[in-house]
Amino acid sequence: MARITLDHIRHAYGPNPKSEKDYALREVDHEWNDGGAYALLGPSGCGKTTLLNIISGLVQPSHGRILFDGKDVTDLSTQQRNIAQVFQFPVIYDTMTVYDNLAFPLRNRGVAEPEVDRRVREILEMIDLSGWANRRARGLTADQKQKISLGRGLVRSDVNAILFDEPLTVIDPHMKWVLRSQLKRLHKQFGFTMVYVTHDQTEALTFADKVVVMYDGEIVQIGTPAELFERPSHTFVGYFIGSPGMNFMPARVEGNAVRMGGETLTLDYAPKTTGATKTELGIRPEFIRIGREGMPITVIKVEDIGRLKIVRAQFAGQPLAIVTSEDAEIPSEARVTFEPTAIGIYADSWRVGREA
Repeated sequence: MARITLDHIRHAYGPNPKSEKDYALREVDHEWNDGGAYALLGPSGCGKTTLLNIISGLVQPSHGRILFDGKDVTDLSTQQRNIAQVFQFPVIYDTMTVYDNLAFPLRNRGVAEPEVDRRVREILEMIDLSGWANRRARGLTADQKQKISLGRGLVRSDVNAILFDEPLTVIDPHMKWVLRSQLKRLHKQFGFTMVYVTHDQTEALTFADKVVVMYDGEIVQIGTPAELFERPSHTFVGYFIGSPGMNFMPARVEGNAVRMGGETLTLDYAPKTTGATKTELGIRPEFIRIGREGMPITVIKVEDIGRLKIVRAQFAGQPLAIVTSEDAEIPSEARVTFEPTAIGIYADSWRVGREA
């Protein structure tokens, strides 16, 4: 496995980029630990697959270097980097059996047949295809073929890193959960360095030790699932993580006082928002308390989603989502309080203050 260093990486697909907008991937300067499990999370077009392909060697960056364990591999091919990559759609050998598809990467490297058999049968069990080992791949379903592709990426134990580009897209929902759990178990057991691209926050948060959130060609936050939820560094992270996402409201900061419409909150610190063109208060729906005390709201509707309710309301002229328990009372003249430690202040989309 390898420690991956992204040394001031940038990439533009067109020639002669002149501004930041010309770059599909803006500057990335991070080091990822040997044996870490990382997820690249973001919407389509945010640059996550570009970054993954730069790591694998399929794309050479316009600027910067990539290093494995301190060795510059920027100009090396995927094969020379010793990478396993699993793509969004299955890439397999239709004329081979399921067993031979999995065995091929090992045999191609001269691994002894007893070890080939041990590894292939272990992976067959993991991807739930043991009963299909001697079937040719041509007649299998799309999700079975993708499981073969996934298994072939996992069968080698000598790779520097295993890269996954939205590998569960064609897998049925229950099997997605099973395979994610097994990938997590394999990571803990063997310590593979894994980088997993997805636009699905559930996949990212359940798979990765650290989630790399990307937006508009740049990394806006790297953190644990808890850090992304509790302390989003950027408004996009707040919107994208959580369901419903974080509430953001226009605010005016005066020292430690935050004014929203006719309401004022007093913080125990003074956020620095000097020079910002846009200032917002952010609060997650889970950290708002509804009752008979606090600031007034107008309840628009209540959505019952089982063990929880989502209250949709208006507060200080802005929409507000509140998550509460299924048996919580919603007063006719409802009021809310915000948990002080969960309040974030954002200046031009970036969190400011002592905990930023």
